[in-house]
Amino acid sequence: MAPEQYSHGHHSSVVGVHAARTAADSAAYLLPFLEPGMAVLDVGCGPGSITADLANLVEPGPVTGLDPSEDVVAAARKLAASRGLTNIGFTAGNVYDLDYPDGTFDVVHAHQVLQHLADPVAALREMRRVTRPGGIVAVRDADFAGMSWYPELPELTEWMDTYQRIARGNGAEPDAGRRLLAWTLEAGFTEFEPSSSNWLYATAERREWFGGGWADRVLHSAFAGQALDRGLNDSAGLQRMAAGWQRWAEAADGWFLLPSGEVIAWA
Repeated sequence: MAPEQYSHGHHSSVVGVHAARTAADSAAYLLPFLEPGMAVLDVGCGPGSITADLANLVEPGPVTGLDPSEDVVAAARKLAASRGLTNIGFTAGNVYDLDYPDGTFDVVHAHQVLQHLADPVAALREMRRVTRPGGIVAVRDADFAGMSWYPELPELTEWMDTYQRIARGNGAEPDAGRRLLAWTLEAGFTEFEPSSSNWLYATAERREWFGGGWADRVLHSAFAGQALDRGLNDSAGLQRMAAGWQRWAEAADGWFLLPSGEVIAWA
């Protein structure tokens, strides 16, 4: 199965946000299970910031980051080199067809990946295949319909509606967080630990970073191209949403809560 169209794309406004993620803010549910010497596969690693943190935590264990984008893999390699990491490598690959023998890894991790897949259950089964018996498959995904914000600007409601239609048009599931447990069960796991955590944007600095980023993304990333190409919105609508994001970012009482579901599953 070929990788689906990625709803966010790889514009700098997207990759920059992903590169700011850390294991502490994006994989805290997994960290208590990590030990030095573990072999880790990070599926959908993006620019590699979380992967690099995992490599530090399991050193001298080998860590592999995998992503379908060759350009993003190249950026991840540069990041690892800049940090002087020697137990890490990156490769381009397909989550549905991992090029590793059964039971290769102690931990297989995927952050904000399953929501973009047409068949997340098949991906989970393949992740389980390359995990050793008793090892861990760890997944975390946002739940777009569970997001909430204040002030309740109509432009952000329009943004949500447009994104939902873009993602579903790609065969993806933007409300993945609430479905992780169901997918885990369907994939055949019998031992698992579900949890959830949030990202909150409610300080001036966080609002400027998050709101400004989305204002850029709705105009210049794959979001804009897909919305226009499919007739889901027009140029005026994109400008309106971008302005709404800027208004929200500048609001002294601005609040945006972004929830994610999480599951630790034992192979």
